Amino acid sequence: MFRGKNEVHPVLIIEKSATLQHAVRRLLRARGHAVTTARTYEEGLLRLKDRSAVSQYAAVIIGHPVDSNRQANELLTRLRLPDCKDLPVLVLAHVTDQTMIEWTTRRPRTALLLWDDYADCADCLSRLLNASLKRESPDAETQHIRVLFVDDARTVRASYKRLMTRHGYEVETASSAEEAMTRAKQQPFDIAIVDYFMPGGNGDILCRQLREHPLTADVAVAIITGSYLEEVIRDSLEAGAVECMFKNEANALFLARLAAMSRAVRVRKRMASEHQRLAGILSSVGDGVYGVNRGGQITFINPAARNILGYGDQDHLIGRSAHELFHHTHEDRTANSPEDCLLQQAYSNGNELRAWSTAFWHKSGMPIPVECTVYPLQIEGRLEGSVVAFRDVTERRILERELLWQANHDPLTKLYNRSCFEKQLESEVGRLKRSEEVSALIYLDLDRFKYINDTAGHAAGDRLLMEISQQLQSRIRDSDMLARLGGDEFAILMHNVDRERVFATAESFREILDQYTFMYGGRNYKINGSVGVALLDRSTPSPGDALANADIACHIAKGKGRNQTHLYCAENDQKVAMNLELGWSARLQDALRDDNFVLHYQPILALAGLNSGEVADKTGNLWRQMSRISPHASPHYEVLVRLVNSRGEIVYPGAFLPTAERFGLMHQIDTWVLTHAVKKLSELNQLGGGATFTINISGHSLDAENLVPVLRTLLEKYQLAAGSLVFEITEASAIANIDAAKKLINELRGFGCRFALDDFGSGFSSFFHLKHLPVDFVKIDGQFVQGMGTNPADRAIVASINDIAHSFGKRTVAEFVESADVLKMLQESGVDYVQGYYISPPSSDLPTADLQRLDAIGHA
Repeated sequence: MFRGKNEVHPVLIIEKSATLQHAVRRLLRARGHAVTTARTYEEGLLRLKDRSAVSQYAAVIIGHPVDSNRQANELLTRLRLPDCKDLPVLVLAHVTDQTMIEWTTRRPRTALLLWDDYADCADCLSRLLNASLKRESPDAETQHIRVLFVDDARTVRASYKRLMTRHGYEVETASSAEEAMTRAKQQPFDIAIVDYFMPGGNGDILCRQLREHPLTADVAVAIITGSYLEEVIRDSLEAGAVECMFKNEANALFLARLAAMSRAVRVRKRMASEHQRLAGILSSVGDGVYGVNRGGQITFINPAARNILGYGDQDHLIGRSAHELFHHTHEDRTANSPEDCLLQQAYSNGNELRAWSTAFWHKSGMPIPVECTVYPLQIEGRLEGSVVAFRDVTERRILERELLWQANHDPLTKLYNRSCFEKQLESEVGRLKRSEEVSALIYLDLDRFKYINDTAGHAAGDRLLMEISQQLQSRIRDSDMLARLGGDEFAILMHNVDRERVFATAESFREILDQYTFMYGGRNYKINGSVGVALLDRSTPSPGDALANADIACHIAKGKGRNQTHLYCAENDQKVAMNLELGWSARLQDALRDDNFVLHYQPILALAGLNSGEVADKTGNLWRQMSRISPHASPHYEVLVRLVNSRGEIVYPGAFLPTAERFGLMHQIDTWVLTHAVKKLSELNQLGGGATFTINISGHSLDAENLVPVLRTLLEKYQLAAGSLVFEITEASAIANIDAAKKLINELRGFGCRFALDDFGSGFSSFFHLKHLPVDFVKIDGQFVQGMGTNPADRAIVASINDIAHSFGKRTVAEFVESADVLKMLQESGVDYVQGYYISPPSSDLPTADLQRLDAIGHA
């Protein structure tokens, strides 16, 4: 084993997540430790297979699995065996449970730390290693008992020293009480045997001095005398002696008394060592932990709890009421009486509470949101109190609020997004059915946005959208809701309006656009837009109808020559609406019949083989530039569908998929995409390569009974390995059809196909569903990725999603990567794959270098 305090300590890290493993490795290397890693528990078992293997490491750090794991249990069992008992172990866990706490408590030289506090792992490991060194010092309890024999007669001292030394005791002698006290303060002794009658002070005086001095208070004292006098025995026992010995008794009896004292010393040492070990575990745990008796008085409290609550070591907390100290009041500052306090009742009744959210109060008088777990403390079947573990969840609350904000807002303009707008619209339509009020939905579409975006660039387009948002925001009332629906489309929901003034109000928004001049790159651009208005009242059928009516009104305004406002009138505009819908429906059916759809392919790049120089030096289309240097092995593409109109122009999905959904054409479009993608992939892989396609499945095609037979037929027809297909479903559609999604995923995974969950993070229930959906990849919602360059919260969210996905054994894909800076941040966060315009825009042609590589393999 490794003993020197200044030596490099070899440490083994056993953790499945590459991200978490990297984070711990970086901290330990900064402290000078030599780090070895194992990515699986099986590999960890192999590295600790016997005593020789164990001796290569000074300590082991284990990432405890979220769910029960057979190999992890085998590893924990291995670490309890005798040849591993001296090996310090630090367990890092996402959550604490009773089993983990018991395992950590019962195993020597072991500490438990939560991943939330992983930054403390280096300090925690140092404490474990230092404790290990102290246990192996010459003063450890496994060494001989040290005895100080005090007598003024030299021959007596020499005789007893020889006797005790022959029987394995380490003996020092002193001729007086003064000399004995000096020796006892200079070096540690376990037992002192003191002659009662000595010049300069009897033995009971020295006994009291030893008891009262902090350096010698633990020394067990025996009085030895030459005569049996009750007064001597009484004085000695009152002074603190634990034994009385007599010089005229047999050596065997003297040794028996000394052996009994030695056993008591060893028991006391073991108890002190165990107490110190348990105290060390409590100190190293990142969570706050305290104990209470049944009345709620604190019996112990660890440093982390003191720190969270604002109390220092000098604050006396033992014996004080936990309720009166820090959980006397609710977070809203209303009183939390002991009779109504759930924690106080749990202490008294022995109830167990798990992951209960409440507020503790800081010493400064500020509330701290906490999540706590209460464990009843049973000793010999009797309830003695409770142990409470808690953590400060302030940062998690902030992250949750940020996630909620992100789920409801457009990251570019900071306006509400389409999802949030549609929820509010649904609520308003429901409210109006119980009211006589009238509301209005105003739909705005910029007329020249595409021209500016194409000529001045995407940065100019983004800047324009932000400035228009500010202009519109300045005109609305506090009760109105402004949202960006997507692209260059905005919507305003106005409550309780005057029917006669609605058109004029909508016109005022159009005039804002008409009067605004956009300046960018030294040029001025005139901006205008088309505005559609739909009135909402108790007769409005649904929010979908309301939005469709406003959209139709906007379309009619554009048809009038743009820069116009139109108020939807059912009697006059219904035919236009029908023609628009039927026109799109007919075009989609024609496209399915005549193969007027085309597939585009966007590369998905693995970050594992990408070095920082490649990230820093390239300015765009990284995939193509890397292909010129070295063609990609086993390239991976997402398949995207486009429509070609009668003029040969590309129409993007946002323009035709809503109509396809309304007319029930999505399953036919999904089948068309699947058929042509499998055919194309088969052609590629016949050249000898190992390309992979990711194919999107709409929520309408999650019915396994329809999709599975189609896929089975295609795989057999084209002799394609199912493992080369990844099916992608959005988080929203998966959650909306959770049972159908699980069934489809399980059936297709049975073939060998894999699954990706798209737009992860857009829904607020994301993490719950991630645990229960058997997907292989998680695609992080692009709105978070886009904001990483400017928003620290977005960077934190991406890192959190990545770490949590890895902890569930999923690989991560970041979408909308549009700059080298964002790509570098994703590398640092440990994301597995990236996709976006900086890597490569979608194209109907696969990169030539990849095709050449596949062709070369095919002819080899």
